[in-house]
Amino acid sequence: MMAASKPVEPQSGTGLPRWQLALLVGTPIVLGVGAVYLWNRSRTKEKDSKDGDGERKAPEGSASPVQGQHSAPNAEHENMSPLDRAQSAKNKGNKYFKASKYEQAIQCYTEAISLCPKEQKSDLSTFYQNRAAAYEQQMKWTEVVLDCSQAVELNPRYVKALFRRARALERLDNKKECLEDVTAVCILEAFQNQQSMLLADKVLKQLGKEKAKDKYKNREPLMPSPQFIKSYFSSFTDDIISQPLQKGEKKDEDKDKEGEAAEVSESSGYLKAKQYMEEENYDKIISECTKEVESGGRYTAEALLLRATFYLLIGNATAAQPDLDKVINMSNANVKLRANALIKRGSMYMQQQQPQLSTQDFNLAADIDPSNADVYHHRGQLKILLDQVEEAVGDFDECIKLRPDSALAQAQKCFALYRQAYTGNNPAQVQTAMDGFEDVIRRFPKCAEGYALYAQALTDQQQFGKADEMYDKCIDLEPDNATTYVHKGLLQLQWKQDVDMGLELINKAIEIDNKCDFAYETMGTIEVQRGNLDKAIDMFNKAINLAKSEMEMAHLYSLCDAAYAQTEVARKYGLKPPTL
Repeated sequence: MMAASKPVEPQSGTGLPRWQLALLVGTPIVLGVGAVYLWNRSRTKEKDSKDGDGERKAPEGSASPVQGQHSAPNAEHENMSPLDRAQSAKNKGNKYFKASKYEQAIQCYTEAISLCPKEQKSDLSTFYQNRAAAYEQQMKWTEVVLDCSQAVELNPRYVKALFRRARALERLDNKKECLEDVTAVCILEAFQNQQSMLLADKVLKQLGKEKAKDKYKNREPLMPSPQFIKSYFSSFTDDIISQPLQKGEKKDEDKDKEGEAAEVSESSGYLKAKQYMEEENYDKIISECTKEVESGGRYTAEALLLRATFYLLIGNATAAQPDLDKVINMSNANVKLRANALIKRGSMYMQQQQPQLSTQDFNLAADIDPSNADVYHHRGQLKILLDQVEEAVGDFDECIKLRPDSALAQAQKCFALYRQAYTGNNPAQVQTAMDGFEDVIRRFPKCAEGYALYAQALTDQQQFGKADEMYDKCIDLEPDNATTYVHKGLLQLQWKQDVDMGLELINKAIEIDNKCDFAYETMGTIEVQRGNLDKAIDMFNKAINLAKSEMEMAHLYSLCDAAYAQTEVARKYGLKPPTL
């Protein structure tokens, strides 16, 4: 993955976004940043809603009075039943509404409401809903909510009233209740109306961003698992700070202590930090780097970069950026240090959804260190995220030219070509890409990433048995990589609909790495689909506490809020989506 956006989880590196991975389960989908909703996968095109464009602006009922009523004499009108008189007032209101005379329409709907017998709940709910439609045109949002609430109280599964209230609540900035209403609408419409699904997605994104902004700045920094950190550093080949201690950096009396970690001079905080890296004693690295920086030691640039890298790993981009800025602006520093700092700052910008700044940093890195394979490897991943596949392939090619033994770049290039062919519905190019994967795993049998990306492509092609074999090879190579178990678990759900086996594998992932937020997120998604909403919320909250960026935390809050909204809809209206 890119250096700062998702440093580990190499299996999901340039593959499908994580919300899309939920699609692999079968019917469920996670919308955008993550509203867990259901989707009919057999559908090949968007189905129009009953209201055509989905706007639902028009009131209900005939726009013209019932035949014979408009010209009826007053005596006949007086002999009409109260319900007929109410319907007549409503029909008159509809004519005013269509003529954009909303005040007169409101008066007619009000008359209909007053005339309608209270036991005629269906008709009465329609009159309230129609008056709400007129208030909506006048942008009187509070009145819209009040009338829609009356309509829903009379008819709890009244889709038009629920959706109109949802829109008004959004205008009133009441996102929580808006989400509950639109969730009910999505369930009642069997997730067939795109407009209601888009509103749900929009509100979830807003709620997620708001909650994450507050939570993330007050979070406790959390060091990822050792496997996460090692996987992150393995994505760099031209990275000075991740190289083992050199002989000249060790104390002479320790050079002959075979099998023991070398002790280094007390005066160099950076060298002590490097020793701690070799020992996987990661918690002490930032403080030792700080000693080097504050003493103005000879390894100040290296210490700044290493400290910034660990700030990124614990999710503290605010602290990382000044260190990265300093290294980048050190004209006398080793060019590879500056290029590495640019890669990491560029990845950080992408994580913060600033692609223009990110692109600038990667381009500058290529300018100052054109022979640095890492620049092209990580820029290629940036281009994938920006859906610039041809440019990504060009960057991977440049990386491979500089480092022919870069198995990671070879595998990611194959996956980029595969996704381009798959989404472009080009069977011949898909087969070429699949052949490319076979070549990569033949030439680089020790590259777990190659098997993992091939497994994702095989899953797309519904070659589930072979995909499962590829994940097994990943596990053989990296038995402590929790992410592989999550992907293998998802495969079991799609392939065999074996929920128990899927959950067993994801639980295994958590056993291996209890800081694997991807495992908790996936477990939560599955529990939503099983209807276990309370357990899902618990899983999402665990993932939230492990989030490594504000953007990732916002995504997780969206999942959690979607699940919570479903619990409220179930409580209020007895509505539940289908479950696995």
